[in-house]
Amino acid sequence: MSDVQTLVTRARAGDARSVARLISLVEDASPALREAMAALLPYGGHATVIGLTGAPGVGKSTTTSAFVTALRQRDKRVGILAVDPSSPFSGGALLGDRVRMQDHALDRNVYIRSMASRGHLGGLSWSTPQALRVLDAAGCDVVLVETVGVGQSEVEVAGLADTTVVLLAPGMGDAIQAAKAGILEVGDVYVVNKADREGADATVRELRHMLTLGERREPGEWRPPIIRTVASRGEGIDEVMEALDKHHGWLAETGELRRRRHRRAADEIEAIAVTALRERMGDPRRGAALDDLADRVVDAELDPYAAADLLLEGLTA
Repeated sequence: MSDVQTLVTRARAGDARSVARLISLVEDASPALREAMAALLPYGGHATVIGLTGAPGVGKSTTTSAFVTALRQRDKRVGILAVDPSSPFSGGALLGDRVRMQDHALDRNVYIRSMASRGHLGGLSWSTPQALRVLDAAGCDVVLVETVGVGQSEVEVAGLADTTVVLLAPGMGDAIQAAKAGILEVGDVYVVNKADREGADATVRELRHMLTLGERREPGEWRPPIIRTVASRGEGIDEVMEALDKHHGWLAETGELRRRRHRRAADEIEAIAVTALRERMGDPRRGAALDDLADRVVDAELDPYAAADLLLEGLTA
């Protein structure tokens, strides 16, 4: 049995170190990654993926921890991908959400992994979809993806999740900022956290108003609920879980679940292909062709589209 097959077998049996090594293969773009993805393929497609997004300070990590507690009470096996800002020095995850989720650190049915965004604008590194596949195949019933929380780029989580939870908090002007960032267009469930603070009612009103602006929903379409929580005390979390259950049921009944996963797979394939092309462009011999084409565009011998066609022909030959 190959090393990769051994890792997959052990990961399926619940060995956290094997899961960690498989995700490391993903992050390092290891040559063994293709074999790993092929070996994991028969075991995937079962996990529900929930994305959590929102501005810094709204309590995403605390809410994620509360979600895990609720899911474990249902006897669900949970994976967490906490996508942190990259260290400018090492490229590694900077915040380390595992530090903030110590309540679950010793639970063998909870796997927590901090992943570096590696400067990726969307906050989700290109390797995140493959890491999701690892956790799915390793037997996680639910995978929570908590994103960096850097503003406008947070909408990318919607392309990765079955259900997207948008968190806001009172006193931060979150409803207005979220509207500017486009986050209000991607949420399936909205959570006003820290609802014990002054201004929570106003935040809910603002959010409800923003959601109704220009709303044209057909009969049977999902209408995102707004739920108040105090995640640090576990208040409102049961209501959020109920909303997540209802949304998942709606996804399955309407076929939207398959459409979202189809879109996710298409984005994943595209990212892998584009990464491979960039690697080829970095090859000294092929990179010289790019420089030559750039000179020809500057000298008005070629337009950029014709140059791009020639570059692709050379890269795929």
